[in-house]
Amino acid sequence: MHRNNLFLSLLMLLALGLFANGCTVYDVAVEERNVGDYANDEKIAFVIEKDFLADDLVKYMDFDASSYEGLVYIVGEYESRAQVNRAIEIAKSVGGVRSVTTYLLPKKENDTCGTTDNLNLYAKVKSLLVDDKDIWSTNVEIKTVQCNVVLLGIVGSAAERDKIIAHAKSVPGARSVKSFLRIKRS
Repeated sequence: MHRNNLFLSLLMLLALGLFANGCTVYDVAVEERNVGDYANDEKIAFVIEKDFLADDLVKYMDFDASSYEGLVYIVGEYESRAQVNRAIEIAKSVGGVRSVTTYLLPKKENDTCGTTDNLNLYAKVKSLLVDDKDIWSTNVEIKTVQCNVVLLGIVGSAAERDKIIAHAKSVPGARSVKSFLRIKRS
């Protein structure tokens, strides 16, 4: 009986930790990563973004960090190479980070793609993915930068990955589509 109480207590602590990080049971249920990897990745991304916020050179709103099995992706816009180098340095300093990949574009003064355009592009891509019952749209993180679509996540198969990329490319206004989608390891 004591073992059951211990198990239930540990399970409740895990659930509480996941919910505190913005994770839901649904996220974990459809996720290609196991619960431990998912929780570690959420923690890594949280710590990186917290460190971005605390840094005077890196502007938090300009960079987004995501982690998949310790592989970190930084997506956004930069004002100087020093800002990019500092963001990479911060990310690499976080425990559990195996590598850092960037998709960073220099800020443009008079870009015809603004925040509203990026939000509309995101919504259109997300809608296509949600409507497609052959893919798990919750496994895909969509970022939009200067009307370029960036796809992140771990998917179940090459066919699923290819379909997600095709959906993103079909959206009018997408200047380009960059996929960092990985196929689940067997």
